[in-house]
Amino acid sequence: MASTPVLALALFAMQRVDAQTFTVLYTFTGGADGGTPLDTPILYNGNVYGTTNGGGAGSSGTVYQLDFKTRKETALHTFTGPDGIGPVGGLIQNASGNFYGVAYKGGPNNDGTLFELTPSGQFTLLHAFAGRTVTPAEGIGPAGTPVFDSLGDLFGTTYVGGGSKGWGTVYEYSAAGVFQSGQNFSPDGALPRAGLFFQGGKLFGTTCGCGGIAYGGTIYAVGVQKALYTFTGGADGSQPLGSLVGDGKGNLYGTTSAGGTGNFGSGYGVVFEFNLTTSQLTVLHTFTGSDGGAPASALSWDTQGNLYGTTTLGGAYGYGTVFKLDPTSGTLTTVYSFTGGADGGTPEAGVLVTANGDIWGAASAGGSAPAPAGFGTLFIISPSTN
Repeated sequence: MASTPVLALALFAMQRVDAQTFTVLYTFTGGADGGTPLDTPILYNGNVYGTTNGGGAGSSGTVYQLDFKTRKETALHTFTGPDGIGPVGGLIQNASGNFYGVAYKGGPNNDGTLFELTPSGQFTLLHAFAGRTVTPAEGIGPAGTPVFDSLGDLFGTTYVGGGSKGWGTVYEYSAAGVFQSGQNFSPDGALPRAGLFFQGGKLFGTTCGCGGIAYGGTIYAVGVQKALYTFTGGADGSQPLGSLVGDGKGNLYGTTSAGGTGNFGSGYGVVFEFNLTTSQLTVLHTFTGSDGGAPASALSWDTQGNLYGTTTLGGAYGYGTVFKLDPTSGTLTTVYSFTGGADGGTPEAGVLVTANGDIWGAASAGGSAPAPAGFGTLFIISPSTN
C-alpha cells in the first residue's frame, strides 16, 4: 500500500531489536558525494570507506571516506570513465593501508578496471581489462571485491568474458605488478557475480548461473574444473550473488538470492552451509519474505560465532533487513527492517560487525527519497546502553 513507506519514515529511528539502536551516519545525494553503495564498507583510522556505483562529478561512481566523528563525507576519488565506471565490489586493504578495488566498466576498452587508492586519495590504474581485444581472452566486468593471498598477490573474478563461452574468469594481479587471466568458467559454473574467499590455502567462490542446471549456480574451487556443488534451484536455493565465508573448520557459508520456497528465479533465497569434506550442503534458513528475501551479499561473523547479513527486500516494510543467524541452531533474528525512507532500503551491501557489537553497513537506495528512488545511506546499529 502506497502509504506504508510514508508512515514508516517516522518509525525507523525508534526501531530497537535485541536492545540495539539504528543510526543513519550519512545520506548520499547522488551528486559529487556519490550514490548507490553496493558493497560492505570497511573501517580504517576512525573513518568509513567504500565505493558507490553512481554519482560523483562524472556520474560514474566514487570511492568515499566518512569521518565517523564529524560525519563529514569526502569523495576520495571520482571515476570519470577512463579510470573506470560503476564500481560494484567494495574495497580491500594491503598491509600498508592502501585500498584496492575494481570498476565494472570503463577504462580504454570499457571492460572494467583494477585500481589502487591511498588513504590520501592518490589513484593508480593497475589494469584495464581487455576482454575483447587480447589473446588469451581476458574477462569483462570485474564485479566482486578482490582478495589478497599471503604473498600479497591479488585475486578476483570477472562476471563475463574469457574463453569461447564468455562465462567469466578468475584473474591474478601479482605483488610484482603482473596481471594474469586464469580459470575460464564452464563446467564449474558461469557468471561469477561474487568475489573469492581464501580458506586452507585455497580459493573458493560462487557462480550465479548455469553449472549444468539453468540459473541454479554453483560453488567452486579455483583450479578444480568441476563444480563442488550445483544448486538445483529448489529447496537448496539458486543464484548465489555474495562471496563465501568460512569457519576455519572445513565449512563454507553463503546465501542464495532465490529458490528455497520457489524454483530458480522465484523464492526468497536461503542461507546455507557447505561441508568441504563431505560435499554436503545444509540449508540453515529459508527466507519467506516476512523475515527478508533476496540476499545479495556476503555474510559476516561476530565474536560469538553468529552470522550477520542483509536482504534486499522483505521484512516489516518490504525494503530489506539486517539479520543475525545462529549457525548451530538455525535460529534467525531480524535485527532491523528498512522502511525505504530516511533510513534507506534495499541493501545490496553486507554488514561489518566489530568486536564491540556495532554493525556497520550501507543501504543502496532510499535516504534522500523513498526507495526505490534515493541514493542510499551509511548506517550503524549499536548495542543499546540503556
